[in-house]
Amino acid sequence: MPSKVLWGDLMEEAAPLDGPESPRRESGRHKSDKRKLNHRDDLKKKLETSDNDDLDELSPPKSKKSKRKEKLNGDTKEGLDRFPSEFSGSPKSDRAKKKALSNTQENGKTSKSRSSLSNSSQTTKYSKPEEDLTPEQKEGAFSRFPISEETVKLLKARGVTYLFPIQVKTFSPVYEGKDLIAQARTGTGKTFSFAIPLIEKLQRDQEEMKKNRSPKVLVLAPTRELANQVAKDFQDITRKLSVACFYGGTPYQGQINHIRRGIDILVGTPGRIKDHLQSGRLDLSKLRHVVLDEVDQMLDMGFADQVEDIIHGSYKTGSEDNPQTLLFSATCPQWVYKVAKKYMKTKYEEIDLVGKMTQKTATTVEHLAIQCHWSQRAAVIGDVIQVYSGNDGRAIIFCETKKNVAEMALNPHIKQNAQCLHGDIAQSQREITLKGFREGNFKVLVATNVAARGLDIPEVDLVIQSSPPQDVESYIHRSGRTGRAGRTGICICFYQPNERGQLKYVEGKAGITFKRVGVPTTMDLVKSRSMDAIRSLASVSFVAVEFFRPSAQRLIEEKGAVDALAAALAHISGASSFEPRSLINSDKGFVTMTLQSPEELQDISTARKELSRKLSSDTMSRIVRMCLLKGKMGVCFDIPTSESELMQAEWNDSDWILSVPDALPELEEYYDGRRSSNTRQRGGRSGGRFGGGRAGGRSGGRQSGGRSRSRQDNRRRGGGNRSRSRGKKRSSNS
Repeated sequence: MPSKVLWGDLMEEAAPLDGPESPRRESGRHKSDKRKLNHRDDLKKKLETSDNDDLDELSPPKSKKSKRKEKLNGDTKEGLDRFPSEFSGSPKSDRAKKKALSNTQENGKTSKSRSSLSNSSQTTKYSKPEEDLTPEQKEGAFSRFPISEETVKLLKARGVTYLFPIQVKTFSPVYEGKDLIAQARTGTGKTFSFAIPLIEKLQRDQEEMKKNRSPKVLVLAPTRELANQVAKDFQDITRKLSVACFYGGTPYQGQINHIRRGIDILVGTPGRIKDHLQSGRLDLSKLRHVVLDEVDQMLDMGFADQVEDIIHGSYKTGSEDNPQTLLFSATCPQWVYKVAKKYMKTKYEEIDLVGKMTQKTATTVEHLAIQCHWSQRAAVIGDVIQVYSGNDGRAIIFCETKKNVAEMALNPHIKQNAQCLHGDIAQSQREITLKGFREGNFKVLVATNVAARGLDIPEVDLVIQSSPPQDVESYIHRSGRTGRAGRTGICICFYQPNERGQLKYVEGKAGITFKRVGVPTTMDLVKSRSMDAIRSLASVSFVAVEFFRPSAQRLIEEKGAVDALAAALAHISGASSFEPRSLINSDKGFVTMTLQSPEELQDISTARKELSRKLSSDTMSRIVRMCLLKGKMGVCFDIPTSESELMQAEWNDSDWILSVPDALPELEEYYDGRRSSNTRQRGGRSGGRFGGGRAGGRSGGRQSGGRSRSRQDNRRRGGGNRSRSRGKKRSSNS
């Protein structure tokens, strides 16, 4: 019976197609029919002599039409099986079965349609169940906002699957046309918080696309890099609106052509936009929305007059018909609110997601501090990048001046490929540099504050600040280049002993606590470089390995397998030798040691006496930078590398424990380049052997200490004014 059933199916499959045939086919019809009959006879003989297991192999391939028909029959059969009482009796034709099944579906007696089931399974497969969503994801769901399907698709293409808290809070006020001042931490999505609602509003009220149309949205940014990024964010989420970006250092002609074609959204820096206005090429009389991004820097860098010159034609004093004004930044001091009010309507919204929170920086960033003399800084930064970022990670180094940036980028201690970015570099090269860093063509970017504001560079693992900035806002924005969009990051600030006051000032104002750490140890460097070397081995092809196999065999016979491989890894990593550094102040050629006491110490003099009893006077004379450990249960100090092993060999006390720490222990009072306050001054000099060696000996007495404190106090009080004057100077090069 199975063979007969299959034979019937085969006959149906092999039957000639219905419908008219071409003359060419008609002329050979008899030959074709004869071949088909012969083929059927052969199949029939095989079927009669075959087992049931072989039937599938003998079946001819099914056409798409047959597969669709079979699928439909299967679904119909499923419906019949569910309702046997309705379809019992004589077999019906396919048409009758389909009709009967459709009737049951109309009566609501069947399950969901196949399309519904398909959609349901797709939803289950590709979307997260609602119960698994976090409260933040539920609150930011696209379905809760008037966002078009096209915009949602473009947002998802950018990796945005829901609105972030700042975007949730600002969407309605922006969409409804209210004036707004918004403050949120760096890396929380401020650009999309005004871009998404403005695009939806413009697309909803979109007029005919005419040439030479004036912009309806103007976004002003303090730097060219930020303007370029904001424009790209707009372009990524709209296909209907024209977005242009005008900034200095680029040719005028392309921008003039854009004006002639018509612009809906104009992003730019104040200088270039003012140039186009004064020449009469740009018309801003039709503006509906004005956005000042990073408003505090915009006004602080001396752009306030230029901003007023740009928008005064669109604003009327005291009028409620002025364009919607939106001000955004991660840091908004009180003076910004006072200055900004003259741009705002009588009633405006304030959204502050930082507010009175203690911590002003991103919560996903860990803040570390390393004390290091300026002469050792480049070498230590090279080690820090190796340990905290490795060869594959990305890092940004911020320097205070353009000269420092150029010197740091060319320093041989920075092993990774580094490029610099500052205001004196041509705009075209600045864009190439940023693009290369985003795409991972090089791993280290050395920059001034040009790169500190608003730039969203993915996967930056490490931010290094070569010295504490004079204004806290700069530190907040610099550290915000890492730990963005929920990722974690590390920000390390280098400081000298005389900059400790500024470091504490940043801690207090930014609401953070720096974790004081020492420079990377030899073991830290060995582990990091070993991992990089091992990862690099994975990229070596098997063909290349074959060429080196004889040499490897000979090397193993000479040195042994482990020693040969260890030497190879050391050479690959470029670590042929290591010179230890002090964990206290990063000086080369020193080892930091700890001496733990059996009881609490009042000052370091007790530990000094204990050391004098056990060690020779020559060894004692080489001990420098002694500090109390946290809890006063011991001290730490530096000793030259050549003396460290001898000192450990001489030590034989079981109560006082001498050891070499792997990392800088917590200290009661961190070494500040002067003698500890708990030791007596000798001959008007501060420091001596135990207070800090050469650095301690120079910073002498009460008068010197007073001057140092006075300088720190003046820096704290005057930091804001000096930062503004520097900001005005920088603005011309940005």
